[in-house]
Amino acid sequence: MDLGISGKWALVCGSSKGLGLGCAKALVQEGVNVLMVARGAEALQAAAAQLANHSAGATVQWLAADITTEAGRAAVLAQRADFDILVTNAGGPPAGDFRNFGRDDWMRALDANMLTPIALIKATVDGMAARGFGRIVNITSSAVKAPIDVLGLSNGARSGLTGVVAGLARSDLAAKGVTINNLLPGAFATERQQSIFQGTSARTGQPLDVVAAARRNGIPAKRFGLPDEFGAICAFLCSQQAGYMTGQNVLADGGAYPGTF
Repeated sequence: MDLGISGKWALVCGSSKGLGLGCAKALVQEGVNVLMVARGAEALQAAAAQLANHSAGATVQWLAADITTEAGRAAVLAQRADFDILVTNAGGPPAGDFRNFGRDDWMRALDANMLTPIALIKATVDGMAARGFGRIVNITSSAVKAPIDVLGLSNGARSGLTGVVAGLARSDLAAKGVTINNLLPGAFATERQQSIFQGTSARTGQPLDVVAAARRNGIPAKRFGLPDEFGAICAFLCSQQAGYMTGQNVLADGGAYPGTF
């Protein structure tokens, strides 16, 4: 299927590895020009070089910056101000007992996983509307639908973003060709998932492989998702064909969520 987005420009955050890289890769394969952003310059440069070698003519740029800071966002927008596609993504806050989280912990979580996506949407959405096309995909978490007890910081910040997007997606932007959706990953084979397993192992005293196996066996698909699978879903949400989907929370979790709705 031709997704109809070749030649568009995308900003993909947190794209040096994991799910962000999966999204950048899928977009580049569709002929989308991509500006990749992440904090680690070495990993980001390597990832960008890898994508550029298989870009099918698309431009691949990269910028090492902390997108969760005002300075980082300013640096990105100084390199390029207009984007047709925005994929927001930032590392999740640490797991732990909510009793141990102070105000600074909550503010860091809100800055990274709620306020940063809102700021990026604010900076890019009017240009999208003026051009008559825009696709915004926020990478959030399956915990938005099924909260995880030790991920209180993530549960709160990402749910806040979900509420904002629910209203914004249904504003006058919808009639101007701009869609805003959230993509909710379950357990994927990423460093983030591994760090959660390590935290559970340390807390419970169970071996790491036992923790991972228990999580895997609780998924109907009996496996963890792959970043390339996630990226393919992201690319579809950015496509011309997905123009009638907006304000949705798209769950990719191998069937783990037990609810009907």
